[in-house]
Amino acid sequence: MRSKVTGAQRWVVKIGSALLTADGKGLGRAAMSVWVEQMVALHEAGVELVLVSSGAVAAGMSRLGWTARPSAMHELQAAAAIGQMGLVQAWESSFAEHGRHTAQILLTHDDLSDRKRYLNARSTLRALVELKVIPVINENDTVVTDEIRFGDNDTLAALVANLVEADLLVILTDRDGMFDADPRNNPDAQLI
Repeated sequence: MRSKVTGAQRWVVKIGSALLTADGKGLGRAAMSVWVEQMVALHEAGVELVLVSSGAVAAGMSRLGWTARPSAMHELQAAAAIGQMGLVQAWESSFAEHGRHTAQILLTHDDLSDRKRYLNARSTLRALVELKVIPVINENDTVVTDEIRFGDNDTLAALVANLVEADLLVILTDRDGMFDADPRNNPDAQLI
């Protein structure tokens, strides 16, 4: 397994909200900086990186002073729109400290299910990677509906890995590993 990881040239890295936010107090810039340092080291070693980042809703909630996640779709979308600004600014400034450029890519399910839009997204991502720019991808939460959402950024990351023909998909989370059920909702969930 280690040889597959060390030999992988194109990586999709997905970082979950829990690793990017400071216990609901907004973006954890210090934690983000540590992730960026590691990604820059990979980039310097010749690894092509595509970043799928969570955190927009959490960042937006913090900016709005909300302590509880809203259930109404329009409020979640508003929080995502507000938080996306800070999230992208944080990634851009952190990567810029290391002389790296980033690009924001917002995707919807429609973008990856329509052949023409899929090919356009793939071409854009390939061009960015060739330019040594690190794409920062998130779901375009402000325009999607319940019926066409990816559901979570893990699913989006898997689809992006396929889109860019990645050699490796790394999902970073605060969970111990893969469970047979959601451990947040099921106390009997077993680590696989």
